[in-house]
Amino acid sequence: MNATARWWHPLPDGRLQCDLCPRDCQLHEGQRGACFTRMAVGGQMQLTVYGRSSGFCLDPIEKKPLNHFYPGSSVLSFGTAGCNLSCKFCQNWEISHARAQEEELQTASPERIVRTALARQARSVAYTYNDPVISAEYVLDTARACREAGLLNVAVTAGYIHREPAREFFPAMDAANVDLKAFTDDFYHRLCAGHLQPVLDTLVYIHRETACWLELTTLLIPGHNDSPAEIEALCAWVAEQLGPEVPLHFTAFHGAGRMQEVPATPAATLSRAREQALAAGLHFVYTGNVHDREGGTTRCAGCQRPLIQRDWQQVLTYALDPAGRCPHCHTPLPGRFASARDRHNVAPSPVHLAPP
Repeated sequence: MNATARWWHPLPDGRLQCDLCPRDCQLHEGQRGACFTRMAVGGQMQLTVYGRSSGFCLDPIEKKPLNHFYPGSSVLSFGTAGCNLSCKFCQNWEISHARAQEEELQTASPERIVRTALARQARSVAYTYNDPVISAEYVLDTARACREAGLLNVAVTAGYIHREPAREFFPAMDAANVDLKAFTDDFYHRLCAGHLQPVLDTLVYIHRETACWLELTTLLIPGHNDSPAEIEALCAWVAEQLGPEVPLHFTAFHGAGRMQEVPATPAATLSRAREQALAAGLHFVYTGNVHDREGGTTRCAGCQRPLIQRDWQQVLTYALDPAGRCPHCHTPLPGRFASARDRHNVAPSPVHLAPP
C-alpha cells in the first residue's frame, strides 16, 4: 500500500528531495531513497510500506530494552522493512535491507494493530525490528490510534532523523530506546553510512524537550567501538548532556550482517564498560545479550539496595513502593512504573493479527 509521504520538497531539476532524515536523498521519478521505503512517483513522494508489516511478536518490555518503563509488562512489537542506515553489523539484515521483503509484508492497519494489542493484553505497542522513523506517517497514525485506545507507544530507533519530523515523531511516543551505535563519527561513516552528530542532537531533543521516556543502548563490537577511551567519552557526554538518570545499556555483539567474522563480545568487556559508566556518575547502567544478573539489576541511586532484579528479561523481584520510590530511603526511581499487581512477565512469542 502506498501513501503520500510528508517531509519532502521538489528541486528545480525535477527531482524530489526527502527531508525526513540527514541522508537528504534526491530522487528522480521512480527512484527509491536509501531507506528503500520512500519513492518518487508522479511528482510526489510516496511511502511504499504504509499499512504493511514484516511480523508481530508479543515481548516483555525488557527486550526492547527498556528497564524503567513499566517493568514486566508486555508489548506488541512490529516493524515494516528498510532502514535509513546501512549498518554492516545489522542483526535484522533481512528485514532492513532486502527489497524482496516488501512483497512479503502483511496488511496491518492502525486499527487492526490496536485490536491485536488489546486482545493480547499488551500495555504498549513497539515500533521496532527496522527503524520506525522511515515509516513515520504510518507510525504516527498507529500511535494516535493506540493512545485513543489507552495503549502506550514505544520506539526502538537509531535516532537518525531531522529536527522537524522529530518534533512530531517523539512527542507521540511514551518511551524510546535509542541505539547510540558508537561515539565516533568514523564508526558511523565506515560501518553505518551515517554520522554521529544528528543522533546526539536527537537524544538531546528527546530528553530536554519531550515527555518521552528515554533509554540508550550501545552494542559493543570488539575492536570497533569498545575501547576504554571511547566508552569514557560516551559516558562523559551522557552524564553532561542527558544527566545521570538516563539508563544506558551495553549489549554484546554476536556475529551478524556482514560482520559474521567478528568475535562475540566478551562478558568482561561489558562488565568493564558498566564499571566505567558507573564511575562516570551514571546511576543506571545495564548489560545485555549475556547472562548477568547484576548487570540486569536496578539499584536505588540513593542507598544502592536492589529494587528490581532480573534474570535475562524476566523480572524476579520488584521492591518499589506505590509511588515508584525505594521503600528503604524513599529515593524516587526515574522512569514510568506501575504497582506490582499490574505486572505480568511474558515470553517472546509470535502473534497473529486480529481479523480485519
